[in-house]
Amino acid sequence: MPRIASAILVPILILVIVEVTLRLSGVGFSTELLVPCTLKGQPASCYNLFFPAPFFPPGMIKTPQAYAIPTEKPKGTFRIFVLGESAAMGDPDPAYAFSRYLEVMLRERFPSRKFEVVNTGSVAINSHVILPIVRGLASQQPDIFIIYSGNNEVVGPYGPGTALTASGMNLEVIRSNILFRSTRIGQLVTKLGTQKKEWGGMEMFLDNQLPASSPLMKPTYDSFEQNLRDTVAVARNSGATVLVSTVATNQKDCGPFASMHREGLSPAELASWSQLVQDGADQENAKSYEEALKVYRSAAKIDDQYAELEFRIARTLWKQGDYQDAKEHFGRARDLDTLRFRADGKINEINRTVATSSGDGVKLLDAEAILSQDSPNGIIGNEVMFDHVHLTPRGNYLLARAAFLQIASQLPAEPGHSVQESHVPSQAECERLLALTNHDRSRITTEMLQRLQRPPFTNQIDHSDQVMRLMIDADSSHDNPDETAAEYQWAIAKQPGDRILHYNFGLFLFDYNREAAAQQLRMSQPWDGFPVFAPDGTQLE
Repeated sequence: MPRIASAILVPILILVIVEVTLRLSGVGFSTELLVPCTLKGQPASCYNLFFPAPFFPPGMIKTPQAYAIPTEKPKGTFRIFVLGESAAMGDPDPAYAFSRYLEVMLRERFPSRKFEVVNTGSVAINSHVILPIVRGLASQQPDIFIIYSGNNEVVGPYGPGTALTASGMNLEVIRSNILFRSTRIGQLVTKLGTQKKEWGGMEMFLDNQLPASSPLMKPTYDSFEQNLRDTVAVARNSGATVLVSTVATNQKDCGPFASMHREGLSPAELASWSQLVQDGADQENAKSYEEALKVYRSAAKIDDQYAELEFRIARTLWKQGDYQDAKEHFGRARDLDTLRFRADGKINEINRTVATSSGDGVKLLDAEAILSQDSPNGIIGNEVMFDHVHLTPRGNYLLARAAFLQIASQLPAEPGHSVQESHVPSQAECERLLALTNHDRSRITTEMLQRLQRPPFTNQIDHSDQVMRLMIDADSSHDNPDETAAEYQWAIAKQPGDRILHYNFGLFLFDYNREAAAQQLRMSQPWDGFPVFAPDGTQLE
């Protein structure tokens, strides 16, 4: 027995000594979510830029918008944390995320209260990262957590279709690996054993297809559910209320990124299937939708696992006016997509189940249903989505409005103000306060057009339609510099402490008045000492 104990304890002791030695020698860095900082001369906790290191290869670390949380929470302040991925972050521009709309709504309808809405959303993360985030935020006196996640469970860190970390591990091994990579020893091993990579966007995942029938999908769903339940439990133990949201995805105007045939398809069957699909496409192009549908359904009898065929069927049903069946097939096309960048039906089922089974203090925010209700014939498309998952201003407004109504119902009513839906600030009112100008609409649309020129978007069956829609939107946005400046000045006068307004105004001014731009950019500093850069890369003093 003593020998066994020694065999276990001695290696542990050696590892502890090495870990302590590395820390004392300044090797590595803390991967805690928050580190001490000062905000306008007052103590605060700021986002640790090294926090994502256990989840990304060197050179590919993705971070959220920098944020700082005052150590002293002013009396009467309502602190809200948003958790999630790039869609929660507000990509393509976090200045117009649903969290920003929500903050404006709360501020306008409850003027005697102070609200802090902190958006911790980040590109490419998933539930394996969100759980440590909520642990780091639990001590920050939260009042509400809003969880909007599920798009990256397959392609995010430790997912079975990821290009970022090892994959195919069970949840216990994943958590152990995260813990190891958080240590100084783990950081040293990772640095020595991992070749530095560069972020390559969604193209990095092109070879990581995963069919719905893959045996790797069940443990993925199980891990997501356990992570979500643990995240909710940590949030509730902090004393906060939790809103668990479903995830809205573009189904009508976003064809599958990739498709795979069913297993066991013979060459003869594949040839027959291919001919039928081609015949159906010819009929569809000739607007003979009834005949096209018959041929497509014949092809589906041979292979009903090919995502693009489901999308063709859905599109044909839509054109015939059979919207109920079209919705079913659009959803199935999304779920069969083998480049799994969108939360599928099972992910949203888990979100709903966890929200409704977690007891008091946990509520469902059904974004999928909310955005469906505002979409033509109940099918989410480009009216509320820029691409596959990222919300347009309309989509962000609708989600914020639903969150506002749930939060407002918990707050004491303001004299003369109501929390009825008819009294929620309008989209136009919110966007004026957020300074969503024609300049910014054009800028964002142009960025989305550039994204769509790269794979996997270029592989989509409806790629040309997506590009055409964005080109039309870009042409309809007329930028008047004087009007843009006036809109920013008005919004800043209403909320002079809004650093995001100052940041975007500084970016706009850079082409017209470098000195004024620098002044605005300096005012966007998230915490004292944080480096601020001009658009040309120059660091501002």
